[in-house]
Amino acid sequence: MKTVVVLAGGDSPEREVSLRSGTGVARALKEGGFAVKVLDPIEPDFPAKLLGVKNIYAVFIALHGGKGEDGTIQGFLETLGLPYTGSGILASGLAIDKILSKHLFVSAGLPVPPACLPRDLPLVVKPAHGGSTLGISIVKKKNDLAAALALARKYDARILTEKFISGIEITVGILGNENPRILPAIQIVPASGFYDYQAKYAPGGSRHLIPPELPFKWVCRAGEVVLAAHRLLGCRGLSRSEVIIDQNGNPYLLDVNTIPGFTATSLFPEAAAAAGISFGELTRQLVELARER
Repeated sequence: MKTVVVLAGGDSPEREVSLRSGTGVARALKEGGFAVKVLDPIEPDFPAKLLGVKNIYAVFIALHGGKGEDGTIQGFLETLGLPYTGSGILASGLAIDKILSKHLFVSAGLPVPPACLPRDLPLVVKPAHGGSTLGISIVKKKNDLAAALALARKYDARILTEKFISGIEITVGILGNENPRILPAIQIVPASGFYDYQAKYAPGGSRHLIPPELPFKWVCRAGEVVLAAHRLLGCRGLSRSEVIIDQNGNPYLLDVNTIPGFTATSLFPEAAAAAGISFGELTRQLVELARER
């Protein structure tokens, strides 16, 4: 029987989400006929446990943020010669750094919200690293700026401030290696008006509309931008990006996630399902894409 090691947990602020992703992935792989071993990289004996697993077919990385998504664990697995799901070292490191990736997107002519000074309201304050909208604030009043900056600094010393773009948020997933496909786009309608951590992971925190309630050509243009960003960073296997589409149909790329969530409320599996790919089949495809590399 083929053995897949699922990595879940880690030490990032997204640890709990990662554990939930790992649980779902492990269950699906077992149901698909794989032998599964779930490991947490923060355990002191993690390297020994990993090396003790015989005949590893692939490593499924279900880690979100931190060392699990920034290229660190990818480099470790490269050193061991183990195939793993998702992007490699460089693509992972570039994608998780919102400042570096933004520079690349701008240089390639991809549309992104323009960077701005903290005094130029309204704006969005983001920590340079991280995901799940942790540490991100929309600032519309001058009196709220200090608190937003303080919150972002809890997650990273480097902060990005960019112009707030009013519009409709959609997310677009990419699946594949050499010839990746664009998965159906999903419109995000958060109950609170802001797609924050609660809206992402709490049941009922947001509504997901497939297809988005937008002109088809607008959604197609957003998909083209996301695919271009995926390729520019050198992503492989999968990615999921957020895009704001303004009232004129212009897409603005917000960020690229190289290891999107696999929880009950996660968007990437939902997009795959809309394309006719079940959760179990999705995990199997990602394992085979890892082997293909």
